[in-house]
Amino acid sequence: MPGIIKMPKFLSALILSCLFICGADAQKWEAGATIGPSGYIGDLNPTNPLKFSGISGGIFVKHNFSGYLSVKLGYMYGTISGADSTSSNPQYVNRNLSFSTSLSELSLTGEFNFKNYIPQIGDNVFTPYIFAGIATTAYNPQATYKGVVYNLRPLGTEGEAPYSNSTIAIPYGAGIKFNFSGAWNFIVDLGYRATTTPYLDDVANNYANKSQLSGVALALSDRSGEKTGDYIGTAGTQRGNYRGNDTYMFFGFSVSYTFISQKCPTF
Repeated sequence: MPGIIKMPKFLSALILSCLFICGADAQKWEAGATIGPSGYIGDLNPTNPLKFSGISGGIFVKHNFSGYLSVKLGYMYGTISGADSTSSNPQYVNRNLSFSTSLSELSLTGEFNFKNYIPQIGDNVFTPYIFAGIATTAYNPQATYKGVVYNLRPLGTEGEAPYSNSTIAIPYGAGIKFNFSGAWNFIVDLGYRATTTPYLDDVANNYANKSQLSGVALALSDRSGEKTGDYIGTAGTQRGNYRGNDTYMFFGFSVSYTFISQKCPTF
């Protein structure tokens, strides 16, 4: 898929990053993995900031400047989806749109601990923390029609030119860290990503002029009458909710290891 970050290449980059720290205060470095649910806020979920629709996982390497401040380089892969048919709002049910997409995110974030947190040798065995940063994320919204999965971006379902298959995002959130055994940490956090695109779900503005569409593009531009035969998608009328850009989120459960010797980790 164009724009998707390939995991093997990224793993190689992480390994090189860890090798680079040899002899350079290795006790300040940390590496770990994350898993948890993922979700989004957009045209098919405009109001619920805790509605999860997929699963995510990732890896990260972190440099701890002190017990309070650190910087993390991370990779996350997740999925999100939405369907008007599950809504309690009759207007959305009548619209009858749906989508799913994968998210491939590379991020750089800064973390601030509210307590002086130094695993194994510090006095505090847990701390709340907050984080913020920047990320780039590849995505590819799809929909299923008559049992076949279609990529929505090239179809131009709103009559738009093909939008980018990646977006800049601003991660931010909060969590808590636990030093549960030696140099091992257990971390729980909830992070939102404010993107620069309204098209994570392929829905943003108005219904297209149907005379300019054909085939699958025409069918997926207005799905309101698939069950009733009554199509509501008049050209120029509202298809999206005009909320602006979409947001996605990861609720992560992480385990990490803080290197406390001057020797480099062995891979």
